[in-house]
Amino acid sequence: MKNPKTNNKVRIARYISAMGTASKGEIAKSLHMSMPTVLQNVKELSELGVVTEEGEYASTGGRKAKALSVSREAGASVGVDITNHHITFVLVNTRKELTASKRIFRTYVRDRAYMQALKEDIFQFIEGSGLLPEKILGIGFSLPGIVDQKKSLLLRSHTLKVKNVSFRELGGSLGYPFILKNDANSAAEAELGKKRPHAVYLSLSDTVGGAVYMEERLYEGDNLKSAEFGHMIIEREGRRCYCGKRGCLDAYCRAGILKESAGAGLEEFFRLLREGDAHAGNVWEEYLDSVAVAVSNLRMVFDCDIILGGYVGGYLEEYMPRLSEKVKQYNNFDEDTKYLHTGKYGLEASAYGAALYFIDGFFERL
Repeated sequence: MKNPKTNNKVRIARYISAMGTASKGEIAKSLHMSMPTVLQNVKELSELGVVTEEGEYASTGGRKAKALSVSREAGASVGVDITNHHITFVLVNTRKELTASKRIFRTYVRDRAYMQALKEDIFQFIEGSGLLPEKILGIGFSLPGIVDQKKSLLLRSHTLKVKNVSFRELGGSLGYPFILKNDANSAAEAELGKKRPHAVYLSLSDTVGGAVYMEERLYEGDNLKSAEFGHMIIEREGRRCYCGKRGCLDAYCRAGILKESAGAGLEEFFRLLREGDAHAGNVWEEYLDSVAVAVSNLRMVFDCDIILGGYVGGYLEEYMPRLSEKVKQYNNFDEDTKYLHTGKYGLEASAYGAALYFIDGFFERL
């Protein structure tokens, strides 16, 4: 158990991190601390290289208050998002800024050669960032499936078509702390975090999933199976889903529907769509209609903001007016769709969310 002095230091660092910038006065008022306590802890955080002064607040008639921020140089973590055909790498500093990213094409194969190549890719990415190895706080892996963090095990992945894949050997050989995270949960943590007290994240990727945030915390359910939105039935006796049921949302909103219609990746589908291809346009209209049904259902259940993410979510921004029109056809309880948003981090959301684990942990270890 941390002693009170250490706890104050952690609280102050986390507060500055959450706010972006803060003055000593704001810290004292918001955290209900005395000014001497704040001054002493800020001094120690500055000496540790965790907090730095960056500019001043506008004067209100007296001495200008210094603007405190988390130092960009305090450390960084790596996020690695593994999908069926791509690997995304990101570097996130202690200010939670995404400072570097890289996406490579590589088809997942369950063998040692894939893991060895992944290891080399991670080292090359870190080296290419120019960051000293000792500044790396850890590596978070985002995986499309159910994971056992304690055993460093990917228990099951429909997307990758594997079960019981161990990452213990790979992780141990990297020389950094590491953790496995579910991709939808990671993306939700990236897009939601502390920004909204309650929100729902709908992930539109190779499979459809999501996450629910309540009171700024991820709600996982009694059996760690919450937010399986892909298996909500939206059409009785509808299309067959990989789970064996019929009419699941996944069968209508997985990214593969768009890829298959184009005979290529999402980039090609959206190129055809933008060029006015009739077939792509018809597929997209039907796809958006299914998304609209899902959004309407989620809004009826949770009555909070809904964020659309995943691979398809990364392309949605320009099509939100059309989606909003469709949503309003199914939902006559809301006058508008201000509650509906696209994610900020697009294709990098899962990797970014996985990296955040070690950034948040950094403040806890102060």
